[in-house]
Parts: sequence; structure tokens; C-alpha cells
Amino acid sequence: MRKTLPVSLALLSALLLWFTCSNCRAIRRNTDSKPISHDTWNTLLNKHVSAEGWVDYKGFVRDSNELNRYLKALESAHPNDKNWSRNEQMAYWLNAYNAYTIQLIVRHYPVASIKDIKKGVAFVNSVWDIKFIQIQGFTYDLNNIEHNILRPVFKDARIHAAINCASYSCPKLLNEAYTAEKLDNQLDAAMRTFINDPLRNRITAEQAEISEIFKWFKGDFERDGTLRDFLNKYADTKITTATRITHIDYDWALNEAK
Repeated sequence: MRKTLPVSLALLSALLLWFTCSNCRAIRRNTDSKPISHDTWNTLLNKHVSAEGWVDYKGFVRDSNELNRYLKALESAHPNDKNWSRNEQMAYWLNAYNAYTIQLIVRHYPVASIKDIKKGVAFVNSVWDIKFIQIQGFTYDLNNIEHNILRPVFKDARIHAAINCASYSCPKLLNEAYTAEKLDNQLDAAMRTFINDPLRNRITAEQAEISEIFKWFKGDFERDGTLRDFLNKYADTKITTATRITHIDYDWALNEAK
């Protein structure tokens, strides 16, 4: 587990994250592309991600040609409102976030943590700000995909259980691609699995020890009610206003299959 940040650094991180998210600008592009197939990505996930979400990065290294082929497909087709449905766009960006995260790890493998690739404050001036993603002439980093596309465009808190930051405390990486046809069920299942996963959240009627994701992005989870309401929608064990809520320190160790 990582050491707890000093109070001043933790406060700075929280303030910077708040500033970034409260001032994020939704990115939409007027391109002429059409939806692509995610079959190659689906095959890679089936092959190299366990049912529990642990990732065989050595396997991805071996299959880097196939990974790059899928990324080339992503790079050739920027979602747009003319030819893509909402679900097609959302599935694309969820898959893109996860696939480009895998590419980062593959490029620098072996690493103990994704944060070792570029030092900095988590999500702010760090590995998530490396501008290495080129899609139809537009340049992005992982923060752009999460904070300027997925969160402000789709306004669905379930994305936080669907994107994976290659770390132990992240919601597990789904071992299949997100698709427009199955998206709503996949997102529901991802959030339900995450909230009831004792490695990431431990919920009893008396105390809910929950992921720091619910602190960092609390506003997303309170869009249609309270955080407790959101948790109760998916948690097997329901909580009340008397339930004490605390947060589990985030572990940034690589989510690698042993």
C-alpha cells in the first residue's frame, strides 16, 4: 500500500483536481468517421485479463502487434454526433482509455506502478498528462479522455468503474470490450462488482470503508442524489445515515497477474 500523502500535498492534490474537474471543457469533434469494431480489443482482453481483473502485461507485450493494430483503428476514427450513437461514442472512449493505458504500461514494462512512468501529483501534471494519443489529427492525454470527454459529455458516474488506471485499487479491468449493444448492462455490472469487491470497498451496515474514487469524484456520484443513495443502488449491504463512511488509501501498485 502507498504511504499516506502529507496533509499539505494531499490538500494541494485535492484542490488541483477540483480546479481541473470544475473547469473541464467538453470536447466534441465534427469528423466524418463511422463506428469501428472492438473485436480485436475484445480478443486481447479475453486472452490477457483474468475474470478477477488481473492483467498479464507480459502477454500484452507479446501481442503488442495486435494491440497496435487495434490502436490504429481507434486513431483512424474519431467519434462524432453525425454517425455515432451515444452508446457507440461512450463505448469507444471507455475502450480507448483502457487500451491506451495498457499501451503506456507495455511501452515502459516492467514498471512497479503506472506513476513511475512520469512522476507528479496523481491525475495532475503526471503520467495522465502525457500527450501521446493521436486520433484523426487530434492530440489527447488520458486526462483529456476522462475529464474532457467521458465525464462532461456523458455525465454517467458508472464510468469510474469502467476505466482502469492499471493499479491495484482501480476497479477491475473488464475482460471484454465495451460495446454499444451491451453498454448499459456492462456499466451496471462494473459498478456493482466494484462496490461489492472487498479488495476495493468494504461495506457493512455500521461502517463503509470505500475507495478514494468516491471522494475524488464525489460530485459525479451525487448528481442524482446523495453518495449514500448511489452506494445503496449497487451495494449488497445497504447503509443508512448512521453508517460511518471512511476511505481506503489508494494502492498504485501495478494490477499485474501473479
